[in-house]
Amino acid sequence: MHTLYDSETFAVVHILANAPENGETERDGPQIPRHGFEIVDKRSGKEVYLDGSWAEMFQVQITAWQRNTPSQEEVEDTLEGYATLAQMPVIMH
Repeated sequence: MHTLYDSETFAVVHILANAPENGETERDGPQIPRHGFEIVDKRSGKEVYLDGSWAEMFQVQITAWQRNTPSQEEVEDTLEGYATLAQMPVIMH
């Protein structure tokens, strides 16, 4: 799990669900590579998890940000669009 962005309004975490842990080798049996992004809207206390094609689209956005270095306002505007999908309340565990 890697924090990619953290502001007063949003947090974005990249989650590598099937990544081997330190010292661990490949697991027995077939594994479907899986990763995703969790976007937390701190204002509403809700989060959305993007995986599959949603995660791929978001990865394209991240790659574009790495090339063009957007302003914080541009990043927040994009995250606002994804935050409209947020339905799950953030639960501390």
